[in-house]
Amino acid sequence: MNSGTVQYSGVKCSDENPTVLTDDDYNSKKKRYVKKDGSCNMVVQNGPEEWLLWITDIFTTLVEIRWRVMFLTFALSYILSWLFFGILFWIIALTHGDMKDPNNEPCVYEVRSFTAAFLFSLETQTTIGYGFRGMSENCMIAIIVVTIQDVISVFIDTFVIGIAVAKMASARKRAQTVGFSNCAVINLRDSHLCLTWRVGDFRRNHMVEGTAHAQLVRHLAHSTGKVNITYKDLNIEENNIILATPTTIVHKISPCSPLYKVSLKDLRKENFELVVSFTYTDDCTGILHQTRTSYTPSEILWGQHFQEMIRVTRRNYRVDYALFNHTVKVLVPELSAEEYDLKK
Repeated sequence: MNSGTVQYSGVKCSDENPTVLTDDDYNSKKKRYVKKDGSCNMVVQNGPEEWLLWITDIFTTLVEIRWRVMFLTFALSYILSWLFFGILFWIIALTHGDMKDPNNEPCVYEVRSFTAAFLFSLETQTTIGYGFRGMSENCMIAIIVVTIQDVISVFIDTFVIGIAVAKMASARKRAQTVGFSNCAVINLRDSHLCLTWRVGDFRRNHMVEGTAHAQLVRHLAHSTGKVNITYKDLNIEENNIILATPTTIVHKISPCSPLYKVSLKDLRKENFELVVSFTYTDDCTGILHQTRTSYTPSEILWGQHFQEMIRVTRRNYRVDYALFNHTVKVLVPELSAEEYDLKK
């Protein structure tokens, strides 16, 4: 490229797989630090007392596990508690002689077998009360066991309901309704090169307040196996957002930006990862949420602009989310922001 000529270029973007501008497959082979769905691509090994940490924070553990595992855990907690107290009532009946002498005044009426003891435990904890089996005043130990079972059943019910409500109100589910565009783009805004990406809320109810944040993550692997990870914040213009309509987040590539010396040719060879997030408070629940995603250099499109998706009618603003990931080609110099500023 001649030093006196400014060349312009654009790239093509599709909804599913944004195409890039790579000279080799190096970038595609790099492991993501943050996946597109916002989860961290990380596996923790040899943590300090890992199982103990899971047990001591059992509430968070149960909130984070899958629904089927949670249902299995709660079902087992009920069944095992019924079985445990059923065994206790059966032992009490055995020691009191209720099994051998039908004429003996029993500790628990109609409990003369293990099956009957298990059913009495189930009916007591679930407060069914069919009317056949019940406590007598003959055994204080049986009365104490029934009292303990009632208290434990209240704790189990409270725990189950609390976990279920916490999972349904999980921030992860709400975060799935706020999304980022499939790709980021570089274009000119007010005669400055800018890196932009789009964020939108797919629900009708909107959040109270939101803050956008972006970091450039670089990971350098050494031959010894050591990996250095560095983080650099990107300045965002107007990062406090009321996300009533989809918004384009803008990072001006200024001299303080880590992308200031990156041209189109350099971008094809870069191996960084742009991690972006949007933190907000839901207006219905008041819960703080965060949505994340990341862009590799192959997903940063040079010479593209997001297509307009908001239309104004007489009564309201209409948003067409079918155009959320659509971009159009614009003329952008292939120079870095530094070279472009010098040529201006």
